[in-house]
Amino acid sequence: FNNYKVNHIVMNKKIAFLGPVGTNSEEASILYQNDAQHIPFTSIQNTISAVESGEVNEAIVPIENSLEGIVTTTIDLLIHESTLKICNEVVLPISHHLITDHETKLNNIDTIYSHPQALAQCRSFLSKNYPNANCIASLSTATAVQDMLKDDRNAAAIASHRAADFYGAKSIKCNIEDNPNNATRFIVLSQTDHIPTQYDKTSIAFSFNEDSSGLLHLILLEFASRKINLSKIESRPSKQLLGQYVFLIDFEGHRKENHIKETLENILNQVSILKIFGSYPRYV
Repeated sequence: FNNYKVNHIVMNKKIAFLGPVGTNSEEASILYQNDAQHIPFTSIQNTISAVESGEVNEAIVPIENSLEGIVTTTIDLLIHESTLKICNEVVLPISHHLITDHETKLNNIDTIYSHPQALAQCRSFLSKNYPNANCIASLSTATAVQDMLKDDRNAAAIASHRAADFYGAKSIKCNIEDNPNNATRFIVLSQTDHIPTQYDKTSIAFSFNEDSSGLLHLILLEFASRKINLSKIESRPSKQLLGQYVFLIDFEGHRKENHIKETLENILNQVSILKIFGSYPRYV
């Protein structure tokens, strides 16, 4: 009975992703948990809100790309609006395909649809092969395939192979991204974070009321003195005052470990705001 109950719960888990079907977000969601129910939403904010309202169990959203940097929409929602916790992460290698309908010839393409980020990541390929093509921004790479199929011109799209298959199009050239080291990190958001696994990371945000020399240095010393490895540090505008920033740090360890608890308690006494996004297993 217990095994049946566990399997039943897993099979009925609902995971929200940034749609439509065929996006890299959907692929990351499937990679994270293939046997869940994957539900598309129209924006990152709607994807996160679906968990907050109880419509789904978890949401998977992009947070950074190895070429383009952080996804500011996700970061800002975590800082200023959402109370959800990061419970897991997935890193997805990104492969862009040139996609057409079954009639368009490779050398006749004069219009290319894709998400602005994908167009930017294929800039050299496009400049070399289609310097005169009209590049048109779409809401997502999957939407680009739909836009291309509706276009009467000799159009193409840049998207994933899954998007081509799902919408009945044809992938005519693969791996067209300029940099092969292209990957996107996705986070999984839930009402609670993950239990300790001994191979965890923790994400936090903090800010100061006043700006004076050495404030950030003192925070970093809390980690260095306990030999806690930082995997990322960056900042975002506070959206309150010009020149005031929120600092974001990812570091190894779980918030329930004694030396991490001590670190966070000491940081709390030195900052105006401390927000713990969650502790979760590091993606391998």
